Amino acid sequence: MSGALVTVASGPAGANTADLEVDYICTGGPGTIMQSGPVKLSTRVTVPTTLSVGEPLNIGWALDYKDESRFGSPDYFAPGGKVTATGNIELSGAWKGVLKPAGSAEPSGQLEPGTVLGLPANISDSAHTDRTGTVKITPQELFVDFTPPAGEVMVNDDDRRVKYETGRWRDLNDQPANNNDHHHDIHRTVEKNATASLSFTGTGIEYVAQRDFRAGKARFYIDGNPATPAYIDASKMSDGTPSNDANRGGLTLWGFLGLKYGKHIVQVVNDEQGKWTQLDAFRVITKELAVPPTEHRATCTLVSAPVSVNVTISGKTSSPDPSNTGSPRPDPTCTPTPTPSSTPTPTPSPTCVQPTNPTPTPTCTPTPTPSPTCVQPTNPTPTPTCVTTPPTPTPSPSPTCRSTTTPTPTPSNSNTGQGNTSTSTPKPTLTVTATVTPTRATPTTPQVTIVPSGGAQTGEASDDGPSGMGLIGGGTAMVIGSILGGVALKRRQAAHVRGRS
Repeated sequence: MSGALVTVASGPAGANTADLEVDYICTGGPGTIMQSGPVKLSTRVTVPTTLSVGEPLNIGWALDYKDESRFGSPDYFAPGGKVTATGNIELSGAWKGVLKPAGSAEPSGQLEPGTVLGLPANISDSAHTDRTGTVKITPQELFVDFTPPAGEVMVNDDDRRVKYETGRWRDLNDQPANNNDHHHDIHRTVEKNATASLSFTGTGIEYVAQRDFRAGKARFYIDGNPATPAYIDASKMSDGTPSNDANRGGLTLWGFLGLKYGKHIVQVVNDEQGKWTQLDAFRVITKELAVPPTEHRATCTLVSAPVSVNVTISGKTSSPDPSNTGSPRPDPTCTPTPTPSSTPTPTPSPTCVQPTNPTPTPTCTPTPTPSPTCVQPTNPTPTPTCVTTPPTPTPSPSPTCRSTTTPTPTPSNSNTGQGNTSTSTPKPTLTVTATVTPTRATPTTPQVTIVPSGGAQTGEASDDGPSGMGLIGGGTAMVIGSILGGVALKRRQAAHVRGRS
């Protein structure tokens, strides 16, 4: 962006700053500190970008001339004076308002029209931060003012600012030192209505001339109007009595004070033909001013479009709670956590979750579709015999954990991947094709060994038990029952899932 540059300086939190480099062009009318056209300034606005509530928002603004153009004194003044620069910073966002960074510099030496005025090196302002938020900082116009010093300046009779408007005036130089004339010279006229004038800037004016018995009346006008008093007679004393003085110079014979600060014109006119009206000097007086006069102000506007910086004001950070270790506690509920998978993962056998309390003993039935079912015989045996029917692989929800109420000896089942957890439900998997290998040799046809009533529990059937065909028929019935039971269980699980959703 032409004329504007944002530079960010990194640092510790709360100490980051951004520098806005913005160029200005300053203008003003007659009577301002503009002496030879517009003046260009190069400025740098420094803004903190991160603060905490309670820290002050300090705005610093450095000023300098960009080229050879300069501000100058608007008139003749005594040594001193003050150059004041005042900026405008617009606050928007979390806050609304304007900051006015200001600073001043004092010129040195006697001031004349065009005397270069130095700029204040830095101006600043601050705001108290009492709440969090983001505040946008945007530099706006810049004003440069000149306050003239309180004091007085002598303007000699031969100064170029003195105009001899009408009549014939003699320029008398090299007057005797004992006459006490300012710069040892005077102007004199004997023509009635001969007029001399001075344009000055200040709050008062005084007329300095000789008292001489050969002089006469002189009238005075301020800004074209008769002054008060309207005239003086240089041949008389202050009490009105005639004077016998000759060439007594350096006297203040008339004055007009209490003018509003600004530019004025004083005129002195010879009121008597053949009598002397003389001019030695004018004394311009400026009283102390409480505020800079607006007529000397220069207004500076941005060369480019406005640029902005955001200031983030955060709350004070609180100390961490030492009791909070940040470690999550295990979930005590039996809630399945879905694990998506595109490829079925077979497992070697159904997994029975073994509780820490030996009773009751859970019977785990994998789903979906008829799957390996653990059938627990009514009479305790060392190991249950599982009947396996290979299903077609399809996705299914997680297995349901159930427990029976009939206490039985705890089977020694292998618990893969879960440890000895009693309440957690295994993570859901896709359809599993499992093959269960019995712990003892069994016929290829699934069967359940039953000890007849009154027989010894040897694990073998008695000789007078049912025939072979009966056993085959019973086994077939059990297989069909398991299939039907699995189908019914599948439907119940599907209904339960629909009910939860």
